[in-house]
Amino acid sequence: MAKERWPVLVTRRLPQPAMDRIAERCDITLHEGEAAMPRDRLLAEVKGKVGAVTLLTDKVDNPFLDAAGSQLVIVANYAVGFDNIDVEACTRRGVMCSNTPEVLTETTADTAWALIMAAARRIAEGDRFLRSQKGWVWGPMMMLGQDVHHKTIGILGFGRIGQALARRARGFGMKVIYHDVYRPPRDVEQELGAEYREFDDFLAEADFISIHVNLTPETRHLMNAERLRQMKPTAVLVNTSRGPVIDEAALAKALREGVIFSAGLDVFEKEPEVHPDLLELDNVVVIPHLGSATVDTRIAMGMLAAENLIAGLEGRRPPTILKPEVWEEKQRGKA
Repeated sequence: MAKERWPVLVTRRLPQPAMDRIAERCDITLHEGEAAMPRDRLLAEVKGKVGAVTLLTDKVDNPFLDAAGSQLVIVANYAVGFDNIDVEACTRRGVMCSNTPEVLTETTADTAWALIMAAARRIAEGDRFLRSQKGWVWGPMMMLGQDVHHKTIGILGFGRIGQALARRARGFGMKVIYHDVYRPPRDVEQELGAEYREFDDFLAEADFISIHVNLTPETRHLMNAERLRQMKPTAVLVNTSRGPVIDEAALAKALREGVIFSAGLDVFEKEPEVHPDLLELDNVVVIPHLGSATVDTRIAMGMLAAENLIAGLEGRRPPTILKPEVWEEKQRGKA
C-alpha cells in the first residue's frame, strides 16, 4: 500500500540530498531562483500546504498562518536562528516549528575565526590593494595590523558556537573571557579556560570581541555608539550572529574615527543591504552571510530540516522542535 504523500512548500532550493529526501514523502511546491520568495507569492503558495521549509527571509506570522489554513502541521526553518518565525503565534494554532542547530556550530566558528584573522591582519584590504595594481615597495610600516596570538578574546554569547570559538582561541594562546546572561556549568568554564565578565568590564578588557547572541529586543543594537566607545582603540569587532545586534551607522562612524581598529561582518542590519558608509571603509571586512556556507554543512542543515518536516508529518517528534509542548498536545489529542 502506497504511503500518503503530503503537499509542502519549500521556499528556496536546498542541497539536492535534502530535496531528494523531502520528495520521497512529499509533493513539493518549490520557489526557484536565488532571490527570496516574494511575500505575495509566499502567502499564495502556502495555501493548502501541510508543511513548509522556510528560510530567515520568510516571515512566518499571523498572515502566513491565516493563508496556510488550519491543515498546516509544521514549519521547518533552514537555519539555527528563527527570528523570522512568530513561535508563539504558531504555538497558539498548534503548528510545530523547528530549526537546524548544532550541525553548523563548527563551521560558523570557523567563519568567525576567519573574520578575526582577516580584520586583524588587514587581509581583504591587502588583497584589494594588490588587485588595484598600484606600485608598491615593502616597508617597515606597511599595512600594520594587530597580533591575534596571546591577546584577549571576548566572546559575547557563550553557547555552542561561542564555546567552539573559545577552543580555537586557546590554540592561539589567547586569554578567553565571555559575557552571557546564562553562564555555562563550571566544568565548561574550566575546560575552556574561560572567565566570566560583567558587560562593561568585558568591553574594556577584550582585544577582540566576537558576537554569538540571538536577536531579541534586548540584543537589538546591543553594540551601539556608547558600547563601541567602551572598547579599546586597538580592538577588533566580529559579528556572525544577527545583523541588528550592531548599530551599523554607529559602527561605521567608530571605524572612521578610529574608536576601534577594525571589524569583520558576516551579517547585516537590513540584509541583503549593507550600510553604505561601511562599504567605503578599508578597515571592515564584509562577507555575504557565509557563516555556514560549506558543502558538508549546508547538506547537513538541509537533511535536518527535511527530517524535522517529515517527522512532524508522520506524527513523530521533530528532532529539533522549538516548542515540544505542541507535539505533546497533538499526541494527547490522538490518545
